[in-house]
Amino acid sequence: MSNRSTTPRTSSAKRLPFILTLGIDTLLVVIFCIIGRLSHAEGILGDLPGLLNTIWPFLAALVTVHLIMLLRAIPAERMLPGAVLWILTVAGGFLLRAVSGQGTALPFLIVATLTLALLLLGWRVVLVLLRRTRRASVDAPR
Repeated sequence: MSNRSTTPRTSSAKRLPFILTLGIDTLLVVIFCIIGRLSHAEGILGDLPGLLNTIWPFLAALVTVHLIMLLRAIPAERMLPGAVLWILTVAGGFLLRAVSGQGTALPFLIVATLTLALLLLGWRVVLVLLRRTRRASVDAPR
């Protein structure tokens, strides 16, 4: 017989506020774009229009997906919704880059997909691990 209660457990992991989740993802997308521009010796602060031109397609896709998740009450900080958010951010970002005449070369697509996976999913993995550790310490017999 198990020591666990047979009543359904309410989630001990509270949802992160929408603005915090959006803020973390936004910061990571901006960092991704800055790293990309630096790796190609393109300007950042000295070429603010160029930086904004690089950022806007991915940021527009990210914010759109976040708003849809908010309206549907989907917890964007969780892993599965985070994976959907990552894929749609990459797809939407590249679609917007294509229609605005920006580069969409295959090597860039691969690097962007992998880098955004690391960034957008990485912090969610850390969150899952922290929540599990916290839950394990709360559930541990004393």
